[in-house]
Amino acid sequence: MSNSDQPASLYTTRDPVFPRRVSGKFRSLKWGIMAVSLGIYYLMPWLRWDRGPALPDQAVLLDLAHRRFYFFWIEIWPHEFYFVAGLLIMAGLGLFLFTSALGRVWCGYACPQTVWTDLFILVERWIEGDRNARLRLHRQAKMDLRKLRLRLTKWLAWLLIALATGGAWVFYFADAPTLLWDLVTGQAHLVAYSTMALLTATTFFFGGFAREQICIYACPWPRIQSAMMDEDTLTVGYRSWRGEPRGKHRKSVQADRLGDCIDCLACVNVCPMGIDIRNGQQMECITCALCIDACDDIMDKVGKPRGLIDYMALSDETRERAGHAPRPIWEHIFRLRTMLYTALWAGVGIGIIYMLFIRADIDLTVAPVRNPTYVTLSDGSIRNTYDVRLRNKHTDPREFVLGLTGDPAMYLVLEGAPDATVIVPADSAQLQRVYIVTPRGTAASTADQTPVTIWIEDHISGERAHRDSTFNGRGQ
Repeated sequence: MSNSDQPASLYTTRDPVFPRRVSGKFRSLKWGIMAVSLGIYYLMPWLRWDRGPALPDQAVLLDLAHRRFYFFWIEIWPHEFYFVAGLLIMAGLGLFLFTSALGRVWCGYACPQTVWTDLFILVERWIEGDRNARLRLHRQAKMDLRKLRLRLTKWLAWLLIALATGGAWVFYFADAPTLLWDLVTGQAHLVAYSTMALLTATTFFFGGFAREQICIYACPWPRIQSAMMDEDTLTVGYRSWRGEPRGKHRKSVQADRLGDCIDCLACVNVCPMGIDIRNGQQMECITCALCIDACDDIMDKVGKPRGLIDYMALSDETRERAGHAPRPIWEHIFRLRTMLYTALWAGVGIGIIYMLFIRADIDLTVAPVRNPTYVTLSDGSIRNTYDVRLRNKHTDPREFVLGLTGDPAMYLVLEGAPDATVIVPADSAQLQRVYIVTPRGTAASTADQTPVTIWIEDHISGERAHRDSTFNGRGQ
């Protein structure tokens, strides 16, 4: 069978991309976002926050052992997971908002894959040189001492970055200084070492070798982003009506017939995805805008207006081809879809803030014990059993007084306590077994179910909380 008769392969071998260094406003913006995001990620576990005695002083801590999430002055308990759910909803709506307004700006500027790939490429450029030097080294078939030295140096630097990445992640789940000492001395838990090893390996591979492959094949967002975009979405595009036909602007008769594009491939050489934006919008484009910086630099050198490659919308293309000026940027950003996303995003955020302000410092949950549903005592009284979980969110121990409302004949008894008071330690929850008893012959003793309410009151502050439940009688 000839080569022409063989079926086409569904997969192609990766052609490594070696983007050239570029400078400009968008490259500077990417450097700034990278510095801020990496600084937050690596330094956040080391910030301290005084919460009082017997409480962790790490500003941001996911304390899985004690089922707490600390974020500066905010403390999230397990039953308050709706705060985390709200933040996830806000993140999703924010992604929809920015995509509908500015395309894949998240992918181009703030996605962890983009940030760490940028960092790895920067290290690669420092060690091996810019694009041409890296291409020569890649195409060099012979592995001499120079190539081996450069490769090993680069891989070692990548490995150290990856190790710092995995290490920073585990520091969010335990006290950072203590865990660091345990890691160095070999006393840390196996889970910490295995998590670090996994994150180190994935960061090393994703940022150093897979790079654009992760964005193209592993990430689902490129395939669903079109649902968030419309003809007014700003994204990186090429003004073909101004740039075509391409060609070198030499002094000849044909030069006057050429467009502004001199076909220098600067936009292609700086693209971290290795695509040509002049071929139109492509799924691989992450809207990083480095091609805009590269093209603007060339336009300045050849004396042409900037903006041959620029942020633009499909509706701008139609207007400019007709000879009209593009619409102002604010008209693209502030439109019905983006304002709806903004309203939803802000609504969720306001709801979270409101819930943070109104949540109580004491709380309880009541779980009736239904096996058996009730017990008949020797004097004929009916008793129900409840597991009451008392929560004290204060930084000092508090004495809770338990009470009951319902049938006036009912009374409440605490297991292991002489009266109706319980001392709950600071910032903790305590399970207390409670019995509700009604004498023989009362309405509650003969009814199937009777509504009851269990109350707790903070003996110091007077703050109260309650939960409704039911009392099961004999049903006779």
